Order: sequence, then C-alpha cells, then structure tokens
Amino acid sequence: MGADERVGGERLPDDPEALEKIIDDRRRRLSETVDELVVRAHPKEIARRSADDARERAVGFVTDEQGQPRYERIAAAAVAAVLLVVIVVVRRRGRS
Repeated sequence: MGADERVGGERLPDDPEALEKIIDDRRRRLSETVDELVVRAHPKEIARRSADDARERAVGFVTDEQGQPRYERIAAAAVAAVLLVVIVVVRRRGRS
C-alpha cells in the first residue's frame, strides 16, 4: 500500500477538499474510539460492568431459560450459606 492509496486499496483523491473530508472523517472516528476506550477503562465503569456480570451470573444460576426459579439450586446455595455461617461461628468460639 503506497502513500497514495486508502486502506481498501482505493486510490486517494487529488482534490484537497476531498482529502480534508477523508482526514476529518478518520479524525472523528478515531476521536470516538479514544473516547469509548477512556470510558471503558475508567475504574467506575469497570466496577459497574463487573457488578452487572456478577448479577447476571447469579440470576442465571438460580433461574432457568424461562426465568423460572430453580429451587434445587436456591436450596443448595442457602445450605452452603448456612454451613459457612456455622463454620465461622464454630471457629470463632474455638479461639475464645
């Protein structure tokens, strides 16, 4: 690709106004891309996306494809939570 060719292999126009339009369009697209990357890399945005992803996975874990609750998974999660609390309480009492 030479200096007088576009990315697609098409030749660049000789008209300065057409070249300016191409440059302005590319500059605008690049600016939009940079702005989007800045937003994506912002710590609050990363935390929001992580929280949304965790929420979706949690809801997907306890519901089926139709959105109906999966009672066996809800019960298993509740048992695991109770077991964790019991372990923490027993370990704390053992330290005293």
